[in-house]
Amino acid sequence: MSVPPPNPLVPKPPRWLAEGAPHLWLPYTQMQTTPMALPVVKTDGVRLTLADGRELIDGTSSWWTAAHGYNHPHIREAVTAQLEKMPHVMLGGLAHEQACRLATRLSDLLPGDLGHVFFSESGSVSVEIAMKIAVQYWINKGIGGRTRFVAFKGGYHGDTLATMSVCDPDEGMHALFKGAIAEQLIAELPVDAEKTAALDIFLGQHAHQIAAVITEPLVQGAGGMRFHDVETLRRLRTLCDKHDLLLIHDEIFVGFGRTGTMFACEAAGIVPDIVTLSKALTGGTMALAATIARATVFEAFLGEDGGRALMHGPTYTGNALACAAANASLDLFEREPRIAQVAAIAAQLARELEPARDIKGVKDVRVIGAIGVIELERMGDLNTIKQRFIEEGVFIRPFGHIVYTTPPFVIGADDLARLTAAMLKITAEITAV
Repeated sequence: MSVPPPNPLVPKPPRWLAEGAPHLWLPYTQMQTTPMALPVVKTDGVRLTLADGRELIDGTSSWWTAAHGYNHPHIREAVTAQLEKMPHVMLGGLAHEQACRLATRLSDLLPGDLGHVFFSESGSVSVEIAMKIAVQYWINKGIGGRTRFVAFKGGYHGDTLATMSVCDPDEGMHALFKGAIAEQLIAELPVDAEKTAALDIFLGQHAHQIAAVITEPLVQGAGGMRFHDVETLRRLRTLCDKHDLLLIHDEIFVGFGRTGTMFACEAAGIVPDIVTLSKALTGGTMALAATIARATVFEAFLGEDGGRALMHGPTYTGNALACAAANASLDLFEREPRIAQVAAIAAQLARELEPARDIKGVKDVRVIGAIGVIELERMGDLNTIKQRFIEEGVFIRPFGHIVYTTPPFVIGADDLARLTAAMLKITAEITAV
């Protein structure tokens, strides 16, 4: 990370940041040109407190994870209690209460027979596990050659080697790795009759090669916050059934209420064959992910032959601390009105972002659940724009051509209004240049 010359208007960084920044390799960051990261010393509710005492309203929920806000006492107490008893034990031949309870609760929450939960530590890994399950499913059924995946333009499923292959190969961030990653089948989402017919033909031509179809339901997140409707998901389920294909829902971003229902598949009234979850699973407190399969998928791995088993095992799979946090997070979804809060956020975002349509250079304004997006025809210098948001007292990170917010569900109307006001103000500044 570059260290810019002293600026009297910028507070001096704390010693730990000044000494540590040259050694810290940050995600999605050009370390030579990006300004020094903000030193956060405390989080509470929807606020980030910096080392110099400034407070920022967090408009991103730490990459969409902090559904209940930061430092919720119920989650903190659950993790503390678990730490005093048992921070971790491997799930190889052992089990513990938190993992068992969480697997049961997720199975009960998800639709249909999605009832077999495999834990890991990150969203990308949970998608890789889903892909591995899909490939082995066909092998275990004695059907060879079904090793490829259908993914969609604008999609994003992670940064690990296999997940890069199912991201958009042209518009995504992984085009550099073309040739080094598996070549998958990239199609357009069936958002209308014409695209549905085209995908039907495409799947028919390639079904003998396909292990599964993978999609981000309702919102393609890191690919540009692109929305589609529930009918699109229903068409995908119908087409997968027609061509005997597995359907994977990557709900890492949208799961746990972000789009207005607990899970996006719930809104569509369908049951995917495999679901991946992470991010808000622990309420933004611990690293945990889950890959959940339907009974028909799980049963293909059963038998007397040990070779039929899923040979996968992250060291910290089902970590007791993380599972305790996730169970506490699910408690909060049961006890507190999170889904109603999301509906209120959606209404306020729609109302307060609507004036952006009148700003020259704005291409679109869209809202679903607790996601508000202003899409621009062009974006200015991102470092400068991010600094402007900080000056307005909010933390918002635009990317691509979008300015967006995904606030914690517990945000108050006044704080949300500060986020939307900053989005409108800085959007006008960007487009005026």
